[in-house]
Amino acid sequence: MTTKARAAVIERKDDPFVMHDVSIEDPRPDEVLVRMVATGICATDAHVRHQLLPTPLPAILGHEGAGIVERVGSTVTHLKPGDHVVLSYNSCGHCKPCLSSHPAYCDKVLEANFAGARLDGSIGVKAQDADDLHAHFFGQSSFATYALAHQRNTVKVPSDIPLEILGPLGCGLQTGAGAILKAMKVPVGATIAIFGVGAVGLAAIMGAKVADAATIIAIDVNEERLALAKELGATHVINAARGVDVSVAIRQIEQRGVEFVLDTSGRASNLDAGIGALAPLGHFGFVAFSAHSEAMVDASRLAVGQTLQGIIQGDALSALMIPQLIGLYRSGRFPFDQFITFYDFSDINQAFDDVAAGRVIKAVLRF
Repeated sequence: MTTKARAAVIERKDDPFVMHDVSIEDPRPDEVLVRMVATGICATDAHVRHQLLPTPLPAILGHEGAGIVERVGSTVTHLKPGDHVVLSYNSCGHCKPCLSSHPAYCDKVLEANFAGARLDGSIGVKAQDADDLHAHFFGQSSFATYALAHQRNTVKVPSDIPLEILGPLGCGLQTGAGAILKAMKVPVGATIAIFGVGAVGLAAIMGAKVADAATIIAIDVNEERLALAKELGATHVINAARGVDVSVAIRQIEQRGVEFVLDTSGRASNLDAGIGALAPLGHFGFVAFSAHSEAMVDASRLAVGQTLQGIIQGDALSALMIPQLIGLYRSGRFPFDQFITFYDFSDINQAFDDVAAGRVIKAVLRF
């Protein structure tokens, strides 16, 4: 038996999303069919749309899904129909990083998340009017009314929290918070500068407040977002659009430099400024630099014990991190719903335009 669904498909580079009717296979023994309630829009979706990342087209994207379990495969024991779930990134589950609690760095991270197919090369989604359709993006392809996910990237969540707000926990928000709480393990009393206060950066600021960092400096060019960063936990803000030397401005706040820097922007200039603001033994984490960033550093600038760390998905174990963030939300310490803007699924192209123009921080599509 197959399930009929409606999906938003990118057919060619830079094209708008086009709606297609698709058929989805029944779940394999280790898979889960999820009826989507909502899904976030993430920068990674836009990068694939512009073919800055290697997912083949045409494809169904979407990787911050939240929904209700419709059917489960025969070997799935931790989920049942009717469960509320959040979908996150996929991994093989068998390699050394996966077995050592670092599945975000899976040996097959590209194949599992960007190949547009299952790890065995098969595709469980078909469309009569879109030849060679690719799916299984991040093991979910949640820009559709139903998603076929793997049991490893399907996380059960409480049923008393609105599902429509939870999808972004599966990628952007766990990336920002996880970078602070797990990847860099920012300790109590630390000093940190966070470049970029979009959704990932704001999650990092809230995470730094949860970690009880003493100094949390937010850097951006948008005054409204900096004001929100201050509300959510930043102790200081720097508007880089005002022609300031950001490294100098950070050292005016912390004379010896900051112990941690997190860049969420992917801008080469922020790599330079952040390293210039690092204290001895300082730690620089980044989540967005790519080959297109042209971000380079003279290694001699790290000679006083400083380190650089690339971070994927906050190094988070989603099955642990997502419930942790929901618990923090319940207690009022992670109020991420403050920067969500909702769109109808049919308005997906408008949502992408608004995100690209900076009119919204986190767009969420509702089905």
